[in-house]
Amino acid sequence: MSAPGYPSPSPYGDPNQAPPPGFNMGYNQGPPVMYQPGQGPEYGPPQGGIAPAPMVPAGVPPGLEYLCQIDQILIHQKVELLEAFIGFETNNQYEIKNSLGQKIYKAKEKNDCCTRNCCGALRSFDMKIKDNADREVIRLIRPFRCVSCCCPCCLQEMEVQAPPGTTIGYVKQDWHPFLPKFSIQGANKETLMRLEGPCFACNCCGDVNFELKGKDDAPIGRISKQWSGLLKEVFTDTDNFGIQFPLDLDVKMKAVLMGACFLIDFMFFEKVGEANQRSSVFS
Repeated sequence: MSAPGYPSPSPYGDPNQAPPPGFNMGYNQGPPVMYQPGQGPEYGPPQGGIAPAPMVPAGVPPGLEYLCQIDQILIHQKVELLEAFIGFETNNQYEIKNSLGQKIYKAKEKNDCCTRNCCGALRSFDMKIKDNADREVIRLIRPFRCVSCCCPCCLQEMEVQAPPGTTIGYVKQDWHPFLPKFSIQGANKETLMRLEGPCFACNCCGDVNFELKGKDDAPIGRISKQWSGLLKEVFTDTDNFGIQFPLDLDVKMKAVLMGACFLIDFMFFEKVGEANQRSSVFS
């Protein structure tokens, strides 16, 4: 019984005491909310950025552990504004990434101003390749050589050291009147693989492939000069390359193939002077 002056409580379940709109007396019978508002989670490995430092396997030169578990390398040349606007040749710089777009190395050419602007694409240089901790792990040494099918006694070559001071291999041009051919050699100058490019190394709206072949002459990979787009190809001297090789290839030979890629870039795709002419197998 209610106290005087107060209304009696309504019986339990009185329909007049329905909950206000939007109030839920029980469990929500609608479909469950699976995602919170905002951008959903991204699945798979992160794209871009810096590759985490892997474990160093036994017998692998320090710094080459990044190459152990990959079968593809991407090399992007940086745009040099001074070179793009006035044609003044500067030291080439590159970023080296894995197939996920994560940076594993950076490379920078080292020589003097006179050599760069007088010798053009034929210039000698040292290329320092550093890891993400800014340690030099690979050094490429290119001596000055002529590039002409009429002079087979003075062909292009490059020495690859890892770590700097320890030679692990060589890239040597093989003489051929029409085709660009190279031998990939070990530290003892034994030919382990070969590279062969097209007769005209010109990427007019398409990629240029240099096929990598093993000792049995079977294809095992390639080095590809990738088409960068009309504006970049015409107005800048920036090149993009992709290197494909067997996953179980010796990491030292993977590093030598990187050297072969840089040598190919300078021989066939480096612009010469303000005329934007590129070198070829003939000159």
